[in-house]
Amino acid sequence: MPQGIPRTWYRKYRWILEHDGIARAGFKSCTDLRMGVANIDHKEGGDPVPYPMPGTVTVTEVTLSRGACNDFDLYNLFKNTIDVATGNGEVEPDLFQTFDIVQLDRDGSTVERYRLYRSYAREYSAGNWDMDADEVRMEELVIKFRYFERVESQ
Repeated sequence: MPQGIPRTWYRKYRWILEHDGIARAGFKSCTDLRMGVANIDHKEGGDPVPYPMPGTVTVTEVTLSRGACNDFDLYNLFKNTIDVATGNGEVEPDLFQTFDIVQLDRDGSTVERYRLYRSYAREYSAGNWDMDADEVRMEELVIKFRYFERVESQ
């Protein structure tokens, strides 16, 4: 069982954000991880049919949403980004982190693990504070990263 997240969270929170092997937050929703490669049609000589070549790689950011809790982990990840952007505190090499997004099954076992490299928290939301809403207030964290890979579960 990942350290740092109480077992009772596993009933609702099926995605875990890990950093340094420690679960930092449990999430109810996670947007898709997506990478793509642009196509470049390259023509040579008098050949009327272009050769397809891979071009620029695009990577989307991921948005993680979870129920509010008493720790400051998500906020502190974003504050680190703000400190670097404003020149206060952290220096740029300390900004980029490696995170794992882990999908869990019903018994808390790992189903899939994706590793996000050179990541930073790009946006933080404390959630919509609507007392008439049916759902619990959700914190959101938007993570920008350079690339990801699927990691085999141990």
